[in-house]
Amino acid sequence: MDEKKKLNCWEYKKCGREPGGAKVAELGVCPVATEQRADGIHSGTNGGRCCWVVAGSLCKGQRQGNYVEKFGDCHKCDFYESVRREEMPQFKLGITILNEIKQRKG
Repeated sequence: MDEKKKLNCWEYKKCGREPGGAKVAELGVCPVATEQRADGIHSGTNGGRCCWVVAGSLCKGQRQGNYVEKFGDCHKCDFYESVRREEMPQFKLGITILNEIKQRKG
C-alpha cells in the first residue's frame, strides 16, 4: 500500500511562494521555504511541515511574527491540524522544533 505524500505548506495552501513559485515575482519567497535548518522535520522540505515555528512566514497575504506572536493563529490552521494528525504520535511540539533548529547549523 502506497503511503500518502506528505505535503509542505506551500503545496497544501497553493500559495506560490516557494522558490520558483507562481507568486514569487509579485510577493517574494516565503522564509519557510528556505529555512534549511528545519529540513526533514515531519518529513518536510526546509520548514514546509513546521511553518508555525518559522519567524516571518508569509500567511494570509502578510508577514507573520515569531512563534509566540503567531501560534494562536497557526494553531487554528487547517494545515497545522493536518500535519498534527499525520504525525501523531511522533508530532513534535513547537518548543521541541525550535530547540532542534537552534542546534542545527544553518
